[in-house]
Amino acid sequence: MPTPLNTPRCPLCRGERADLFFEDQRRRYLRCRHCRLVFVPRCYRPGPEVEKAVYDLHQNDAGDPGYRRFLSRLARPLAKRLKPGQKGLDFGCGPGPTLSVLLEEQGHEVDLYDPFYCNDPSVFDRTYDFICATEVVEHLHAPGREFEALFRMLAPNGWLGMMTKLVIDRHAFAKWHYIRDVTHVCFYSRATFAYLARRFDARLHMIADDVILLRKAAGDTA
Repeated sequence: MPTPLNTPRCPLCRGERADLFFEDQRRRYLRCRHCRLVFVPRCYRPGPEVEKAVYDLHQNDAGDPGYRRFLSRLARPLAKRLKPGQKGLDFGCGPGPTLSVLLEEQGHEVDLYDPFYCNDPSVFDRTYDFICATEVVEHLHAPGREFEALFRMLAPNGWLGMMTKLVIDRHAFAKWHYIRDVTHVCFYSRATFAYLARRFDARLHMIADDVILLRKAAGDTA
């Protein structure tokens, strides 16, 4: 068994016990024993200037049929579960918001938030029927705090929809393109999302290997 590491704390559950999961020439990757999040220590996290430079390279365009098809893998199953005319948030919408367009085409109203491209902190004082985070949660430096905020903003029975690639095992991780992106600092597995469901009293729906829905419990005001 890998040598347990008492520091740093897990950025998701604040657990104090993590093992070395993998190491390459650039970074070390630790896995929390409690929530099973794989994460990089703080010293490997990029600063905001580096993050912004990487994100500026993204060619996201709401008119791109391929990008629309990709995001529809979340938009479609989420829209099937929403009542008509609901209010949502595209959290981490990026430089070319598109998921919001897909859901607005279905008759929903969608606010935008992104710390680099649409930094509107007033969204955190609102309540939403659904929140989407596509290719976002792997970038979060403090995911525990961010998930607390998202569930606090969700109305009872509200939906949190996410897209992110999942950790399978060490062998696959070593060859995984996902870890080559320096802005990817947290890596989730099915066990991690099961932990989140327990923590926030939500129901987990694994729509696909990289499409995840969490439904907040009725009457929950966390």
